[in-house]
Amino acid sequence: MTQDLNMGAFRLGEPALVCRWRLANRKLPLQSRHLKALSMRRVNGKRIDQNLVVWARQHIEWTLESGSSAYPNGVLMLIIDTDGQAAMTVGPFEPMRETSLSCLVDRSRQAHEEAERTGIAPETLWLVRDGVLLFDEESATTISGSASLVESLAHTLGMPVRRDPLLRVGVEQGSRDFEEAFLVSDEYGVVPSFDFGGPRGKRFADGYERLLANERKR
Repeated sequence: MTQDLNMGAFRLGEPALVCRWRLANRKLPLQSRHLKALSMRRVNGKRIDQNLVVWARQHIEWTLESGSSAYPNGVLMLIIDTDGQAAMTVGPFEPMRETSLSCLVDRSRQAHEEAERTGIAPETLWLVRDGVLLFDEESATTISGSASLVESLAHTLGMPVRRDPLLRVGVEQGSRDFEEAFLVSDEYGVVPSFDFGGPRGKRFADGYERLLANERKR
């Protein structure tokens, strides 16, 4: 079950974009990053109307606390249909069940197929190779809110970061010239691969969980 923050005011048409953002204590911890990424997304080949971004911000600030009472640590879903109408709803959070490298690669591939339509991938594959963080994006591409957080944290920690649009393809073709792999997701946060995990991925995963924990204490 979900709660409709729009109180059923209208019926949406065919979804063109669905953003899934993790909540903590009825708050959206990465709100500014998610909304910045939203402003760069596309629907029907056109940049999202900035009035919709303003609406999303106001809706989050005015109604999220009451509208997420059933699932305070759930997932906020922003749904935009092909006509540009939008609605928000909140549902439960369910941890990712399968975290093998092959599963993370597949999720990243699907996210980038979505990005071909919308401009931004909600999930990205990250690797650690010779002490350098690599993730599967082009240098000129706007990235998701969660990916921008990890990139900023890495710079703060003095860890070099590079974008490599061929990174996922290499893994799909069998390359294993890396020490660690993890997924960065707007919904799931940082998810280390269970078969290619390591200290750096765990550090980012722990940092993300601390961010959520701090929100839950407020």
